Amino acid sequence: MKSERLLSILLLLQTRGRVPARELAGRLEVSVRTIYRDIEALSASGVPVYAERGRHGGIELLAGFRTDVTGLTADESRALFILAAQGAHAALGLDAALGSALRKVMAALPAPHRPAAEATSRRVLVDATRWKGGPQPAVDLDVLQDAVFADRRLRLRYRHSGRTEPSRYTVDPYGLVSKAGVWYLVADRRGEPQLFRADRVRSATLLADPVRRRPGVELADAWDVVRRQVEERPGGVDVTVRVLRSRLDMFLRLNAAALRELPEDDGESEWVTAGLSYGVVQEARSLLAFADRVEVLSPPEVRAELAGAAAAVTELYRTEGGTGS
Repeated sequence: MKSERLLSILLLLQTRGRVPARELAGRLEVSVRTIYRDIEALSASGVPVYAERGRHGGIELLAGFRTDVTGLTADESRALFILAAQGAHAALGLDAALGSALRKVMAALPAPHRPAAEATSRRVLVDATRWKGGPQPAVDLDVLQDAVFADRRLRLRYRHSGRTEPSRYTVDPYGLVSKAGVWYLVADRRGEPQLFRADRVRSATLLADPVRRRPGVELADAWDVVRRQVEERPGGVDVTVRVLRSRLDMFLRLNAAALRELPEDDGESEWVTAGLSYGVVQEARSLLAFADRVEVLSPPEVRAELAGAAAAVTELYRTEGGTGS
């Protein structure tokens, strides 16, 4: 709707200062001509907005002009309060700032939308942690935040999974990402994007050197690259299993990360066949948790691995009272 587009233009100009008409057109998915017509409409309604031509020109508000957010719709109001429920602000030390901001937003909302916004904060709760994920290690994001917002380089001591000694890196941070309750630093190392789990950072030192990001690359771009690298990383071992139907739902939940494709299910058979992918053969030992409700059909080396592990467990419990008795 035109009224929503006018408000979007107004808020963009208020936030960004001078913005080229072509950039506004791209963001709002309209033509440049439409943007200029919208600017005329804003001016006619009393908004002090003007356009400057030329290479460094653009559209700008008169210095000192501010507006409020009374144009928010009911759905937009709800969206803000759902965003606030996600909890990422707590790890960033922004609890007090968020509460203050939401009070200001609530005061600026149109009166008819306030009950919906208040109800959202009471009726919708977002918990980003997984079930039975275990206690999460404490994460200190202070130095990482400082580097991100001050555009400075970082020196890290970082412990990779499976290693006992930390490695040392100098990195150029793009920003922080919270995914499923886990914080990551996205940064360039020697000009290539890399992902660092914040809870594996043993120490971080803010350097005096300005950050050296690749031109034109933003956090979202770098995150997309490293995310795809993780998600598309080929597994070393493809495994075919059959699952007892009564345990299929739990099997799919617990093995979602290793699932190669959704199983074909006719809705009637007692057993359902599924495909999994693991980095190494030993990772398939997790299937022993399902005992005789899951059977590995192939490859033979995975069957042998599970048979050996099961035999070792049997031997361990064969002696009554354990080896310490």
